[in-house]
Amino acid sequence: MYSCLVMISFKMPFRIFLVVQIFVLHNAFSQSLTELRQFEVKEAKQAVAVDATFFYVINNSTITKHTKNDGKQVASWDGTREGIVHLNSGVVINGKLYCANSNYPEIPMTSSVEIFDVKTLTHVDTHSFGIAQHGSLTWLDQKDGHWFIGFAHYAGKEASEGRDVRWTSLVKYDMEWRQVEAWVFPKNLIDLFTPKSNSGGTWGTDGLLYCTGHDRAEVYVLKLPKSGYTLVHVRTLPAPINGQGIAIDKSVKNQQLLYGINRPTHTITVSEIK
Repeated sequence: MYSCLVMISFKMPFRIFLVVQIFVLHNAFSQSLTELRQFEVKEAKQAVAVDATFFYVINNSTITKHTKNDGKQVASWDGTREGIVHLNSGVVINGKLYCANSNYPEIPMTSSVEIFDVKTLTHVDTHSFGIAQHGSLTWLDQKDGHWFIGFAHYAGKEASEGRDVRWTSLVKYDMEWRQVEAWVFPKNLIDLFTPKSNSGGTWGTDGLLYCTGHDRAEVYVLKLPKSGYTLVHVRTLPAPINGQGIAIDKSVKNQQLLYGINRPTHTITVSEIK
C-alpha cells in the first residue's frame, strides 16, 4: 500500500494526496468487533447457529436449542446412535438448520450436510458428499441463490495423503449441489490456520465473508477476488472467541451481530461488527 501511495503523490497536489491517504487508511481499519453479552452453555465446543428467536449450540454429536433472551435450553438432539461423530457448524435458512458433518480426524475424509427442522429439532434430510474431493466439510452458507462451502485440509498426522492446509478451499455450488466455482485462501491465512484449518464461515449482511480458524481469537474478513482464484483478505478483527463455527444473525436489520463460542469458558458470545 505504501508504494502505491508514493506513486500517487507524484501525480497530484499534496492536499488531494492527503485526502486519498486518509481514505485508504480509514477503509483499512474501519471495522471493529465489540462483545455485547455471553451465555454459559456447557456444550459450547464446536459451533453456534442462530435465527430470529433461538440459537443452536453444535457439539460433535449433539445440538441444543436455546432462547436468545436468556439462553434457556428448550430442546436437544443426540445423533450418537445415528453415527454422527463430528458436526462442525450450522446455519439456519428458511426454518431448517443445515449442519456441516465430517469424520474428522479420520482418513479418507468424508462429509455430509445434515438437515433439521428448527421447530422440533428433528432430523429431516441429508446430503452426502461421501469421500469429498475437496476435503473435510467445516461450514456452509447461502448467498445469491448458491451454496458456499468451506472444505478443510490439515497438517501433520491429520493430513490427507499428499495434501496439507494449503489445499483448504471455498467451493460454490448451485442449489442442486453442483459445483460452480472454487477459491483458495491467501497464504497469510493459511499460515495462521496451520496446523489446523478454516473452521467457520458466514456471509455478512454487508456482502463480506467472515471466517475463523480453529483456535485464534480472530475473525478474518474476506471477499471474492475480481480475478483469479485466491480470496482477498480485507482485514482481521480481534474477537472474544476461540475460532470454530460462527454465525451472523440475519434476522437483525441495520446491525451485524456475530455469534461465536469460547471453548475454555464454555460460553456463547454475541458481538457487534461495526
